[in-house]
Amino acid sequence: MKVSYHGHSVVKVENNDTSILIDPFISGNDSCDLNVDQVKPDVILLTHGHNDHVGDTEQLAKKNEALVVAPFELATYLGNKGLNTHPMHIGGSHQFDFGKVKFTQAFHGSSYNEDDGTIVYTGMPGGILLTINGKTIYHAGDTGLFSDLKLIGDLNDIDLAFLPIGDNFTMGPEDAKLAAEWIKAKKVVPVHYNTFPLIEQDGQAFANSLQAGVGQVMNPGDELTL
Repeated sequence: MKVSYHGHSVVKVENNDTSILIDPFISGNDSCDLNVDQVKPDVILLTHGHNDHVGDTEQLAKKNEALVVAPFELATYLGNKGLNTHPMHIGGSHQFDFGKVKFTQAFHGSSYNEDDGTIVYTGMPGGILLTINGKTIYHAGDTGLFSDLKLIGDLNDIDLAFLPIGDNFTMGPEDAKLAAEWIKAKKVVPVHYNTFPLIEQDGQAFANSLQAGVGQVMNPGDELTL
């Protein structure tokens, strides 16, 4: 299984013939190395409804007939646009053909800004536990620090975690360091930073602050094998 990072919070997971995209914010994302016309996901996983996470979901899903898995209200909103969706919610899990998805808590907001300025409420934000072939990836989504991260770490053997460090809208590096200790992932990659001036951070300094061998900075296009 190959896992790659593509700027902001965009993560791609490839296993056999299945391509999974998490929070595909590609167009308008200067930090992303992907071309929306060349990406062909089979599955799109969404943590919440903010535009910098939903990104190009509608175009990608329609063009590739991709399944979109998202929190209930967001899945309903996208389903009304003609997308093939599977609604879920926090605490729930489902075994798909491609792997098991479970939504966790995330302390943040979730709404989508339409082109005309209308704000659509899209339910609760979440994190995602994705388990494929016995390997578990945790994408925390956008979140502040919360103590149940300890429980997530206790209940799951996490191989790879993506944690936001940008501060202002999410955890900053200090809180993310504590989160990394609580979830006990074998590898932790910082995300959701340096996309905009307001969330500029030193990813390498964060990685260096973690236990030896745990922190790993991934630049857009970098890939890991699990």
